[in-house]
Amino acid sequence: MSSYSPLNRNNIQALRAQFPALQREVKGVTPVYLDGPGGTQMPDSVIDAFSSYLKGGNSNLGGKFQVSQETVDLVTKARESAAALLGSEPNEVFFGANMTSVTFSFSRALSQQWEEGDEVIVSVADHGANRSSWIMAAKDRGVTVHHLPIKDRSGALDLDTLGTLLSEKTKLVAVTAASNITGTITDLEAVIAKSHAVGAKVFVDAVHLLPHQLLDVKALNVDFLAGSAYKFYGPHLGFLYGKFDLLSAVAPYKVEPAPSFAPNSFETGTLNFEALSAFVASVEYLASLGDGDTLRSQLADGYNNLNQYESALSAYFLEKLEAIEAAELFGINDAEGRTATFALRFGERDPMEIAEALGKQQIYVWSGHLYADKLTDAFGVTDKGGILRVGLMHYNTFEEIDRFFDALKSIL
Repeated sequence: MSSYSPLNRNNIQALRAQFPALQREVKGVTPVYLDGPGGTQMPDSVIDAFSSYLKGGNSNLGGKFQVSQETVDLVTKARESAAALLGSEPNEVFFGANMTSVTFSFSRALSQQWEEGDEVIVSVADHGANRSSWIMAAKDRGVTVHHLPIKDRSGALDLDTLGTLLSEKTKLVAVTAASNITGTITDLEAVIAKSHAVGAKVFVDAVHLLPHQLLDVKALNVDFLAGSAYKFYGPHLGFLYGKFDLLSAVAPYKVEPAPSFAPNSFETGTLNFEALSAFVASVEYLASLGDGDTLRSQLADGYNNLNQYESALSAYFLEKLEAIEAAELFGINDAEGRTATFALRFGERDPMEIAEALGKQQIYVWSGHLYADKLTDAFGVTDKGGILRVGLMHYNTFEEIDRFFDALKSIL
């Protein structure tokens, strides 16, 4: 049985003890990491996995000797771990340097199926990685791009407008699973159903949602989905899921002698094997938060566990926020329908100034547009410094929220 089920005030310190960065002191103070949406800290098991692979011997794939076969086995295990995380088959996932890189690369290959006069839809709520890659590919192919707006300050996508933008010419709809600024979760079922009704494929950026919610790509019936392991306690490594028949129908840009079959054909050059070792460890860490007979069932239970704890943190954060008269929240003012990520402004105060002042007290947050500049444009705040982003993860505590608000009050 997991030692952290249910995760709560009584066992959170034991969980935090696995994370060396959370034990560090800077100028006699323990930092408060509220920067999780920009990249999470790693537990010992993930850190050790890097060196474990390298200490055992480092070899490329395909050699007729022990260490090479161990690397082949590692790649197989990494695909199996990704499949357990996503609810896919192992042969439907490929790895790359990061989500942005794999999406740009894949967009070039997929867009070869498009013709002049076709259309794609991107959303203003998305990170630039899931906008620019498709916009640039569309430009190269003479394809029209439509921009799906948000409904209001919640940051939710306007699905009524999506219905008017879709047509038999639509080849792809690219949306985020959850906003990396507001934390607002997208109704993916509705987006996918509407898009498939006209024959369009759907590409989902799941980078922000995967640290907080388990996904099932088969149940969603999503065509393509990308993620980034360093957002869920793992290495700097990107991965992309695609339905096997769809991946197999795409001709990737690759060197001629490389494998011609999916998913291997999309992995250009030598993979980062030590990062794959750490990726496996990060999935196992998430599974350690729950119980079950399989890795997938452990992950499901583990995610339910961290969900209930993060929801409690969110509710507490929003309650404390109500006492800050100058605070302006962009996103859903409720613990449901969101991740524990909060986009804030305080009148005309520059968010960067506030982030810097918090940083001097070793409280780490981000400010600006965070590469979701079209969303801050929609909010009308890009030219005013964007927003202050506070991101809570399951290793954060109620006491850290208190420390944030005490510091914030002193700054305001």
